[in-house]
Amino acid sequence: MTAKYKCKCWLTFEGGRQNEPCLWKTTTKFPDVSFDIRQASVQQDIGVMAVLFSGEQDRVEGALAYLREQGVKVDPVEGGDLVTG
Repeated sequence: MTAKYKCKCWLTFEGGRQNEPCLWKTTTKFPDVSFDIRQASVQQDIGVMAVLFSGEQDRVEGALAYLREQGVKVDPVEGGDLVTG
């Protein structure tokens, strides 16, 4: 059995994307990738989420690439206890 791959990321939604269901679209396209929202803040002009993704590495990477294609900025979380997983 292959161990699950985990990836902690900051997702930044700008330019109206904070009002679109980008994460939902991603989960319908990649139902085998799980996500755990660890922190979120949505303002009028921007939305930021700390999310822990897990699943097979190629599928997680595919989901993150799909988010980027939708115009979501994806950055790895570095250090800290915020999204320990």
